Amino acid sequence: MPGNEERAAGGATHVEVSGVGTASAVPDVVRLDVTVRCDAEDVARALADAGARATALAEAARDHGVEGRDVQTTGAGVRPRHDRDSVEVVGYTAHQGLSLAVRDPGRLGALVEAFAGVAGNALAVDRISLEVADPEPLRARARQAAFADARAKAEQYADLAGRTLGKVTALTDVVQGGAQPRYELMAARAGSAGALPVELGENTVTATVVVRWDW
Repeated sequence: MPGNEERAAGGATHVEVSGVGTASAVPDVVRLDVTVRCDAEDVARALADAGARATALAEAARDHGVEGRDVQTTGAGVRPRHDRDSVEVVGYTAHQGLSLAVRDPGRLGALVEAFAGVAGNALAVDRISLEVADPEPLRARARQAAFADARAKAEQYADLAGRTLGKVTALTDVVQGGAQPRYELMAARAGSAGALPVELGENTVTATVVVRWDW
């Protein structure tokens, strides 16, 4: 990718520069990933316990305003547990995971506390991440800022070279990825539910463009 460089030396008839722009917004969705893990002496009871607790989590989520479309099972399974010598099977551990989109970040603390209440020590809060529900307006603002940055550089080069910018003859959108959350909170166990402060911060999108003008 060309840098901030003039390409109009000698008899060249154009200038080509890169521009970078950013746009930020406060996240309005909290993505919450949780898992229940239940031990029992046999497979059936382990699975039944995990399933019951996962169902209770889904019900608690709905009670706290999370819509059904925003609750998704992410995985389930069961495995044997062995003794310290890894020889004898001493029981089984079943797990079931849920992913939730909490569209009112202010409800997160109460929701996690409710989860701890219905799942107890079987609950693990695996991940809490912050998102912007609709990142496209951010991308549009970032692209606009990137083009303005490129134009300002090109105008400076034109002024230095005694030229006048003409029409745009080429434009390349350099794709670099989507919204990048500046803040993310990782939580380990349900016992810390009362200490889950989430600072929303901002999500930032960066756009890069390469533009060529006649002159």
